[in-house]
Amino acid sequence: MAKEKKQIKEKPLEKMTATELREVAKELPDITGAHGMNKSELIAEIKAARGIDDAGSKKRNSATVRQIKAKIGELKKQRIEVKARNDKKTAEILRKKISRLKKQTRKAG
Repeated sequence: MAKEKKQIKEKPLEKMTATELREVAKELPDITGAHGMNKSELIAEIKAARGIDDAGSKKRNSATVRQIKAKIGELKKQRIEVKARNDKKTAEILRKKISRLKKQTRKAG
């Protein structure tokens, strides 16, 4: 038989579910902790492990949701400290910053 076996085409990573991406990540030795990652993190890790350049598909805001939420947590702690000192102006500024960051998480997600 002279026919060569056709390779099974894998669907694009962006169209896979998180469960399918975890299965792909299990097969790659470079990736650890795949079960704790969300879909966007899995895609980024798989592309990095396979050596795929992802520069073209980057969004304008490169911060991930987790990084933004960590910053929100820090600002909330600062706001609590400022409220304890009765500094209403600074507390209001921090509240507005937190609000803007929350909007960014909705856009980034």
